[in-house]
Amino acid sequence: MLPLPALEQAQRDLLALPGVGISILEISHRSKDFAAILEQAEANLRNLLRVPEGYHVVFFQGGALLQFGMVAMNFLRGTGRPADYVVSGSWGKKAMDEASTQGQVRAAWDGKAENFTRMPEEDELQLDPNAAYLHMTSNETIQGIQVRLTPNVGEVPLACDASSDFLSRPLPVEKYAVLYACAQKNAGPAGVTIVILRDDMLQKCPKDLPSLVNYRVMAEGKSLFNTPPVFAVYMVKLVTDWLLSTVGGLEKMNEINRRKAQMLYEVIDQSKGFYRGHAEPWSRSLMNVTFRLPDAPLEEQFLKEAKDRGLAELKGHRSVGGCRASIYNAMPEEGVRTLRDFMLEFCEQRGGK
Repeated sequence: MLPLPALEQAQRDLLALPGVGISILEISHRSKDFAAILEQAEANLRNLLRVPEGYHVVFFQGGALLQFGMVAMNFLRGTGRPADYVVSGSWGKKAMDEASTQGQVRAAWDGKAENFTRMPEEDELQLDPNAAYLHMTSNETIQGIQVRLTPNVGEVPLACDASSDFLSRPLPVEKYAVLYACAQKNAGPAGVTIVILRDDMLQKCPKDLPSLVNYRVMAEGKSLFNTPPVFAVYMVKLVTDWLLSTVGGLEKMNEINRRKAQMLYEVIDQSKGFYRGHAEPWSRSLMNVTFRLPDAPLEEQFLKEAKDRGLAELKGHRSVGGCRASIYNAMPEEGVRTLRDFMLEFCEQRGGK
């Protein structure tokens, strides 16, 4: 979901941006009007995340999947060193697989044996002090697990795919060398990816990379080396406007997200096993609540009746099964309460009380 105020603003201004006379869909990416939008979107992100000096904020295309490859192209290829990966779920595994096309990778921790039900504790990470970087995924959407604290990795640069919980809570940006997120969970529509890069990392980028996959070239071009996704960047501006002016910042957004998730986890925990959460309680995601019912036929009935109530897209990923409630920033608390009430009713009717 996108925040309703952002959608309404886009609707009002779609035919012609105020003071510009043409649509955001028609505007030149080289115009001063778009430059102002781009600058404000970046300023909003820096404000929300308290991005320190010495970091670049760059808008890319290609989603997180492109970043999986780009991180390795820029910081692993040709180094003669391995890169460490935290394999915490489906996306952590995909990131490592993509990086393996560019150099040696190793799993600093792998949760596969436990069916990816939790994130690792810091002392479980088997880190190589000579690693080119350590890569982690902050929230695994499929398994419904989320990092609680940013690990201390010493001098090794820390890279993070924060796609599915970006802007949902405060982040210590200063602990990361590379932080990236595709926008379509919390920051905007599909089509734009936000990358936050520490200055010193740009000096490591190989000069023989194609321009569009070279972080240094793209950062020096200030997101305008090639034609950016203009409308998607505009929507990021509107969404971050909403987070700042209506929500009141990421601390407040985090409070709201915790309330929403707690509604559903309380139902799961108090159902006496009727609903079974996939994630270990201390690794539970605030964005993706994953759970199973006693058997497959009952899950199908649950999904059917939920859809009849207007509660859609609750089917879990095929690799995990069961159900998954994605409750990103723009999902209102009212929507989560409606799901909670349905879960309570369904449990009571099927003898799970």
